[in-house]
Amino acid sequence: MSTVPVFVGLDYHSNAIQVCILAADGHLLANRSLRNDAIEVDQFVRRQGPVCGAAIEACPGAAHLADELATQKGWDIRQAHPGFVSRMRQTPDKTDWADARVLADLVRVGYLPTVWLAPEEVRELRRVTRLRQQLVDTRRSIKLRVRAVLRECRVKLPARGWTKAWRAELAAASLPDQARWVIDRHLRHVTFYDGEIAAVEKRIAKLVAQDAVVAKLTRQVGVGLVTAAVMRAEIGRFDRFRNGKQLARYCGLTPHNASSGQRQADAGLVKAGNPYLRTVLIEAAHRLGRLDPRWKQLRDAMRSRGKSGSVVAAAVANRWVRGLVHAMTLAA
Repeated sequence: MSTVPVFVGLDYHSNAIQVCILAADGHLLANRSLRNDAIEVDQFVRRQGPVCGAAIEACPGAAHLADELATQKGWDIRQAHPGFVSRMRQTPDKTDWADARVLADLVRVGYLPTVWLAPEEVRELRRVTRLRQQLVDTRRSIKLRVRAVLRECRVKLPARGWTKAWRAELAAASLPDQARWVIDRHLRHVTFYDGEIAAVEKRIAKLVAQDAVVAKLTRQVGVGLVTAAVMRAEIGRFDRFRNGKQLARYCGLTPHNASSGQRQADAGLVKAGNPYLRTVLIEAAHRLGRLDPRWKQLRDAMRSRGKSGSVVAAAVANRWVRGLVHAMTLAA
């Protein structure tokens, strides 16, 4: 067994892993496909030498393997951003052999574009919070179908949508037989998803009951348990961001600059960013505009200049998150 340190690139697949091993001078030592098994991968690599650095592209399942290699085998392994890695590839051809070679070379020269490797407890919380969001999205689509049926039947209900008063008006509304039957089926599904969402929220509360970061987040104005849990699951550690602007960009809350020459313009929010975070933070911004005098003043000032509600909420969320990173660094 060699004692010369090596650099490793792993191209992950469900059934197999392409493993590329490079020496410090870039010389190719090995590049072959192995079973998706951490023990087999570790044994194969260590025959060439101790691992100085390793990289694996972020994808479903990759974090679990990387965590296993780091915690059980002592690897210095990082997750690579797949979008940036693909742009750095110097050939239009794409093969597992070449992808693993690129990852190994990038980690060797120190140019690997990385993403955070979340610990197992954060990944577990993330699964549950994302399940809740999926259930909420499904329930919303069902509610929209109910609205669509009412529009087709030209039925307008005065009360605010989905309140008790609105449901009472819906029950008393005059509808064609088949429209009533369809709406009743939809309402049964809404009730079912209400129960599922409540069950998931109880699970979330149990998972974060002893979490210091969530406890500190919930002490912020306008932040409830679900918002705090989603932020904990998607952000993880606040101290991994250098400043508030970097965190706001990660959350997808900063404006996208579309300037060219003498033209200076914004083109809405950045298209990148975490969609789960952006959703809960925009909702929190609407609450902050009602509950916190500072953000209410900003909201009123922007509305007086003709800004739409969505633009105002994004601006409030952006500024709030930038300040939050400093308050949360000690708790992360």
